[in-house]
Amino acid sequence: MNESSYLLQVENLKKYFPVKKGFFSRASEYVKSVDGVSFKITKGKIMGLVGESGCGKSTTGRTILNLLEPTSGSVVFENKVIFDVENKIRISKKDMLNIRKDMQIIFQDPYSSLDPHMNIGDILAEGLKKHNIIAAKDSLDKSKEILELCGLNSSYVNRYPHEFSGGQRQRIGIGRALSTNPKFIVCDEPTAALDVSIQSQILNLMMDLKDKLDLTYLFISHNLNVVRFFCDEICVMYLGVIVEKTTTEELFKNPLHPYTKALLSSIPISHPSMKRDRVHLKGIIPNPINLPNGCRFHTRCPYARPICSEQVPEYKELCTNHFVACHLN
Repeated sequence: MNESSYLLQVENLKKYFPVKKGFFSRASEYVKSVDGVSFKITKGKIMGLVGESGCGKSTTGRTILNLLEPTSGSVVFENKVIFDVENKIRISKKDMLNIRKDMQIIFQDPYSSLDPHMNIGDILAEGLKKHNIIAAKDSLDKSKEILELCGLNSSYVNRYPHEFSGGQRQRIGIGRALSTNPKFIVCDEPTAALDVSIQSQILNLMMDLKDKLDLTYLFISHNLNVVRFFCDEICVMYLGVIVEKTTTEELFKNPLHPYTKALLSSIPISHPSMKRDRVHLKGIIPNPINLPNGCRFHTRCPYARPICSEQVPEYKELCTNHFVACHLN
C-alpha cells in the first residue's frame, strides 16, 4: 500500500515514566508504559487497540496526540512529522496548534472530562474560538448544530454538565471533539463508563458520524465484543508492546498469540448451553518497572518454553497482514 494512503504512521513509539524514590532524588527506574509500538492507520478506517488495564493503551493514544512527551519513536500524520525523537525532529508549537484541529480525542470519563463551570454552548465553542474557525457571533448557532448532530436538543446549549446523564455527557464529549472538523480521533474507551444499553447508542452514533464526516478512529478498549463490532483492524497490546495485529475478522477466526487466545476465550457467551474452551492464565501481570526477560508474557503463558524466558520473540508477518510476536509460531 502506498505510504500516502496512511493517515497516521506510528513507528517504534516509547513512553517511559520516571520513578523517583525521594523528592530530590534522580530517577533510577522507569515504568515502560509504551515500549516500541508501531502501526499504520489507513484513512477512513478504524484501528482497535485492546489489552488489559495498565498495558499502555491510553498512554499510546495520548502520546500520539503529543499530549504526553514521547521518550522515543516517531509519529507522522498526513505525511507531516509530528515528532521523530531519534532524528531530533519536532513540529513547532504553531504548526502543532494548526494540526490539533485535525487530531482530537474523546475521553473515557464523561463526568470529569467536561468543565462543570462552563455551559454546554461554551464547551462546544471553545475549540472553535481557539482555532478561529468561526466568528464569535456565530459560535452559539454552531454549538446548537453540533448538539443536533450528536442527537441532542439544540436548546441544551445553556445547560451545565451536571444536568445531563452519562450517555448525554459522552455525546457532548463527542461533539466537542467534532467541533474543529477533525480528520482523526483517538477514542479512549468512550463507552467504558456507560451502561450497556447506552454503549450501543454511542457506538452507533460514532459509526454514523464516521461515515457522514469521513473520520478515522483509533479506538482504545478492553471490551472485545465492542471492538469486534466497531473496528476494521486490531492491535493486541500487552505490557507496552503489540503482540498481535491483523484484521478484525482474521483475529477472531484465527488468533495466533496465546494472550489473544486467552482474551477471546474470556468473552462471555450469551447462551447457557454453549461452551468454549477457556485459556487459563497463571500468575499475575509482572511489574512494569521490572519486566521479565524474553517474552513479556511467558510468566503467565500456559504454553511457555525455555526459549520464551531467554529471547525476545520477533514481531513478524506470518500471513498477509497478520503480525505476531511469539516463539510458538
